[in-house]
Amino acid sequence: MVYIVGAGPGAADLITVRGRKLLENADIIIYAGSLVNRELLEYRKSSCQVYDSASMTLEQVVETVEQAEKMGHMTVRLHTGDPCIYGAIREQMDAFEERGIPYEICPGVSSFCGAAAALEMEYTLPEISQSVVITRMAGRTPVPDKESVRSFASHQATMVIFLSAGMLEKLAGELVEGGYSSDTPAAVVYRATWPQEKVIRCTVGTMAEEALKEGIYKTALIIVGEAVAQKGYERSKLYDPDFTTEFRLGRET
Repeated sequence: MVYIVGAGPGAADLITVRGRKLLENADIIIYAGSLVNRELLEYRKSSCQVYDSASMTLEQVVETVEQAEKMGHMTVRLHTGDPCIYGAIREQMDAFEERGIPYEICPGVSSFCGAAAALEMEYTLPEISQSVVITRMAGRTPVPDKESVRSFASHQATMVIFLSAGMLEKLAGELVEGGYSSDTPAAVVYRATWPQEKVIRCTVGTMAEEALKEGIYKTALIIVGEAVAQKGYERSKLYDPDFTTEFRLGRET
């Protein structure tokens, strides 16, 4: 059996209870060494074999899993954050299915949730933003034309931009051309929830300069939109004493 496990955003104690139990029982752990906190490996049993997938190809990962299956071993494929976001797991699952290897996904806390915690923000503020766009800039790996940062910027929703900290000037240009003003609130969160965490509050127009001052060019999320300021929002109806819900009678009635 292979378990595709989300390691969480960084801090070792932010893995799920289920994820930790799987690590404790794994015979083989294949982890994304360039991104996953190595402290998580301390949960493994002494006989567990560990492989760092940072230097492995898909074929090598699958071959390692296949050999483990032949020996009756349980494998944990440990991905950063939640594996369903930029985890490249579909191709792995297809390969497992082709070989008759059973698998299961254990979700994790995504880094975009860790970034919101670092900023002490709510992404979905009433009358400010009710949608979150998770995307990235096109670089060496392209994105579909219809999903460009510029096209998403036209919606003026809250945007969380992954894998783009090394091209912030270009990103800012795309955001402005798409519809954000240069003074739109923004933030750069480096290694959210790690001990090395850094939070930069800025604007679309200043984020490249501010990140450069801190030497940030990778392993950071960029959050853009009016919600970053956490101001000017309407009170939620959920806890409004005048609003009737399924569980509570409001004063309006």
